[in-house]
Amino acid sequence: MTENQLHFTLNSNRLSKAQINQLVDELVNYPELIENLLQEVFDEDKKDSFNASWTFDHLMRKKLVYLLPHFESFTRGLAGLTSESTIRPMAHVCEMSMEAYFKTKDPVFVQNITPEQLERILTICFDWFIGEHKVAPKVFSMSSLYYLGFKFDWVHPELKMILEQQAHEGTAAYKSRASKTLSKLRKLGF
Repeated sequence: MTENQLHFTLNSNRLSKAQINQLVDELVNYPELIENLLQEVFDEDKKDSFNASWTFDHLMRKKLVYLLPHFESFTRGLAGLTSESTIRPMAHVCEMSMEAYFKTKDPVFVQNITPEQLERILTICFDWFIGEHKVAPKVFSMSSLYYLGFKFDWVHPELKMILEQQAHEGTAAYKSRASKTLSKLRKLGF
């Protein structure tokens, strides 16, 4: 696959789930196209499309390590996102990255993600968590913030306070994740 083929595939029409899966299966063999795919994500945000972001999310589910050489661009581009269709999959990629860094302590992630990059994820996840967004980005951000609280000691008390104030206002999915997160925070002594 070439950069032009990728661009054409992502921009020709809306892709079905089967087409996304097929594209992801092909992209697994072309890690050199990740930078182009990430740029397509940032470009499509302005068009309110989601082929690239959906593809990116599904590819990262298979090969999250492919993100690391582009983690700086990834974290710098997050703050400029405005479309819910793009924010949702990028919030999920943040959550997967924070799980790799904090939960599984994958050495490749721990050694290659800088404190500045973690701070950018922290900032955008708080924005998504407390902003006017749909439930999925909020839930993914909640999980990322929980993990980031192990590096930034002020996060867990702040997260707990927000959850206690807002947990009753969310959807069933939000309330469920909030309850689980609050339980984890209480076990940590917060």
